[in-house]
Amino acid sequence: MSFEQLLEELPALSFEQRQVLIRRAIEIDEPILSPEDEAEIEKRLAAHLENPSSAVPAEKMLERLRARFSK
Repeated sequence: MSFEQLLEELPALSFEQRQVLIRRAIEIDEPILSPEDEAEIEKRLAAHLENPSSAVPAEKMLERLRARFSK
């Protein structure tokens, strides 16, 4: 299958299938996380899903980082 054919088929995939495809593509270029790192990610995701309002908007986080590191 050519790359163009693959791109044409993407809309036919379910959301879950596209997510698996994205994760797999990233895993090819990224080192695999340790079990400890995976557990930490799962723990943080669960905490976020339990209380989504605890998230900080990206703009706010960028402001904090700029303030902290622009000194």
